[in-house]
Amino acid sequence: MALDIKEVKDPAPTVPAAPAAGTLKLCEARDVSHFFTPPNGKTVQALDNINLTIQPREVVTLLGPSGCGKSTLLRIMAGLIQPTKGQVFYHDQPLKGLNTGVSIVFQSFALFPWMTVTENIQTALQAYGVPPAEIEEKVQKSIQMVGLAGFEETYPRELSGGMQQRVGIARALSVDPEILFMDEPFCHVDALTAESLRAEVIDIWAAHDKNPSSILMVSHDIAEVVYMSDRIIVLGANPGHVVKIVENKLPRPRDYRSPDFTKLVELLHEIITGHEIPDVPEPQLAPNELPSAEALPEALPSEIVGILEYLDAREGKEDVFRIAAETDREFGAVIQVVKAAELLDFVDTPKRMVVLTPEGQRFVKATSQERQNIWREQLLKLRLFKQVYEMMLKHPRKKLDTDLAQEIIIFNLPSENYGKIFETFTQWAQFGNLFAYDEETQKLFFPRKRAYKPRPKTNGKTEGPGDSAGSAALGEPSVPPATSPESSAPTPPEQSVAAPPKPDEPSKN
Repeated sequence: MALDIKEVKDPAPTVPAAPAAGTLKLCEARDVSHFFTPPNGKTVQALDNINLTIQPREVVTLLGPSGCGKSTLLRIMAGLIQPTKGQVFYHDQPLKGLNTGVSIVFQSFALFPWMTVTENIQTALQAYGVPPAEIEEKVQKSIQMVGLAGFEETYPRELSGGMQQRVGIARALSVDPEILFMDEPFCHVDALTAESLRAEVIDIWAAHDKNPSSILMVSHDIAEVVYMSDRIIVLGANPGHVVKIVENKLPRPRDYRSPDFTKLVELLHEIITGHEIPDVPEPQLAPNELPSAEALPEALPSEIVGILEYLDAREGKEDVFRIAAETDREFGAVIQVVKAAELLDFVDTPKRMVVLTPEGQRFVKATSQERQNIWREQLLKLRLFKQVYEMMLKHPRKKLDTDLAQEIIIFNLPSENYGKIFETFTQWAQFGNLFAYDEETQKLFFPRKRAYKPRPKTNGKTEGPGDSAGSAALGEPSVPPATSPESSAPTPPEQSVAAPPKPDEPSKN
């Protein structure tokens, strides 16, 4: 079956259920751009010139990496956020205020814990202005629709995650929306429950004699997107923009194991991979010149170490799709870890492959102490770490306030979320024992000097305290704890090397 991909144009409908679907537009975003102004005063662009149309009898999905503005766009089209530029239209009329033709299913369930299932649904109908005489009938109808019969007087705490999300779906459907908006609705339930809920939502939508006529969904699960969608809007980040529009013409009901289904999943993988980790040569730098500052991907040190050890066990290379499948991790999260490893020059990413570089090979073969030294060396090749390091050396007490470190991040990366960047910055720095961080005093400082005592050799290799950090691929962080800045005189890392903690020593991170 041919898979039809279209560039960013006003796309044709993909579900010819109604003759008027080619001309009627239920909801439309025209040239929408949006800017935020965080507390630091630096304007951040979240969306750039988005054009999107929702037509009758179709399921449209927004797919893309974290931070590309998927949820922001959904809220703009629901009328919850006014776009900075552009306009939203509902039935060809400019949208003013809330879009009364839509309802939203949230990823966090968003239920009132002190209310029963029935009462949670009633609140939506009361807020919508439904006459009291009709509320009971609509509540019972929506409860039956999602399979909650018998749980009417149950409280959210007594329900499983999947049952709680059924309440959220019932509440959204109770007001008879023309378009159902769903913001990553299945991300907090187990895989089997999610699969069941997807099928139920599609069955509800497939009834052509009632609403919802269409669905707009945000998702980061590619298989979920292929199963649900008629049209897939692939978004890129920084700022959020449309990369591709993919029309899904696979017949329903869809089989996750069919060759055409798998082919479309791989196609979407390639689109996202090619955009997020493009195979382009790095610019040539003059001697001693630092590259321009790059945003630090949200990846824990142990996740980076884990993927390096994963590759080392597979002759130093693996297909990025296979990594995601074998580690049972969401594809976007794996991409973030791969980008982090690439930023540290531990891997290269030709085409779809992730390959250990010579520096990555040196790292995985090293002892724990040697790994810490290599990690620190790689950090000091990055502009953010180098600038903070040099500023700390100039300070009489070799310390730096958090505000100053964050100002360096803001200066270099004004469009990024400096809070998240700083969190990743401190995790990476502590893992390499480059800096320590005291949350109480809000200061960065050089770790105090102390002797390093390696433990006995096992399997011919000196086992250091950090060896367990990357043993579980893409696992939890193992970061040396920060010692108090007042406990002793700080010492820059080049003058001494601090020992990592013991494996059972709790991390403060």
